[in-house]
Amino acid sequence: MSDQLPNGWRKAKLGEICREDRVAIGNSDPAYATMPYLGLEHIESNRGRILVTEDEARQSDSKSNNFRFTAEHVLYGKLRPYLNKVALPEFSGRCTTEIIPLLPVGTDRRWLAWLLRQEEVVEHAMRGKTGSRMPRTSMRDFMQLLVAVPPLDEQRRIVARLEEQLSTAERARSAALAQLAAVEAMPQALFRQIFPRSPARELLAGWRWAKLGEVCEIVNGSTPKSAVPEYWDGDICWVTPTDLGQLGKRSIERTARSITKAGYDSCSTTLVPAGAVVMSSRAPIGHLAIAATELCTNQGCKSFVPTSAVESEYLYHALHNSMDDIRALGVGATFAEVSKRTLAAFTIPLPLVDEQRRIVREIDEQTAAIERARIAAQAQLDSLDALPAAVLRLAFAP
Repeated sequence: MSDQLPNGWRKAKLGEICREDRVAIGNSDPAYATMPYLGLEHIESNRGRILVTEDEARQSDSKSNNFRFTAEHVLYGKLRPYLNKVALPEFSGRCTTEIIPLLPVGTDRRWLAWLLRQEEVVEHAMRGKTGSRMPRTSMRDFMQLLVAVPPLDEQRRIVARLEEQLSTAERARSAALAQLAAVEAMPQALFRQIFPRSPARELLAGWRWAKLGEVCEIVNGSTPKSAVPEYWDGDICWVTPTDLGQLGKRSIERTARSITKAGYDSCSTTLVPAGAVVMSSRAPIGHLAIAATELCTNQGCKSFVPTSAVESEYLYHALHNSMDDIRALGVGATFAEVSKRTLAAFTIPLPLVDEQRRIVREIDEQTAAIERARIAAQAQLDSLDALPAAVLRLAFAP
């Protein structure tokens, strides 16, 4: 904080401009059950919105000792102070003891709340925290923080200007969120446009409904004994549902674990060629990727080795588009699994190979354009998310 302050400003410790108001209430108090309750989960990080109504807050099943608060308090979340939970209640009630009710002393309540939300104040709270797994603000140290305090009229002017700027930023953020949601919905809209979903739907000329078992060889996987070291860390790529879920991309080149020739010979897994489409068939059903190299899988996966009737990339997209229907076919008490027989009878819409290739090109082009739009929308949202902190810094600069 600068030593030079504008006329009328002063330096003060946080404990001089607000005080902790820890008035306890236990569940034996007759008023306890009728009072609205706020927990940390009811306060939005950074923005401080209270996420429940007064009536919803009355429905709490909390039974522990709490602190009373009123509409005159600022509620400060001391647990995990990096979450920056500072709220201004508009009603009286009770709160978890992880929230400290603060009463302003000669300061504007809204100004105090915005002061406490500043990055520098949050950083100070973290420096004085206690505990590592569940850090808490040391309120004794926290209240020693030296801050610049303007006159009361200036505090109110700062708040009015600040909230006007943040309101404009929030409207822009809402628009950016809507834009991002629209962009993220585009892939599904694209697939709905390209692929018919129901076998009852009339197909275009040259298309037909084909059973997977007619256009692919469907291959099960297996696992070598984990207790035999010589079965593992070999040259054969070995895929699990977890591998497919962690890939986050369409092709499999290598995975976390591999097996040796001895491991391969010891179990009933089968090598499939590059171009095979691999799907997790249990725990969970639905992760997909295309083999970029020869590989095998464990029993939680099924591999689809295409015949000349279907292109690998088209098969990948057709399975991806049909995944909700495939998941619905899973059965099992411990976890749902879709069997080889069930998959063999499952039908996909299949055009001629040239049309399959055209569709894949169209999907790739439009998917790339959608991803560029998503990145741009996310960048805009990230900028808007960073704006409140910048606005706060400027507003509280003496």
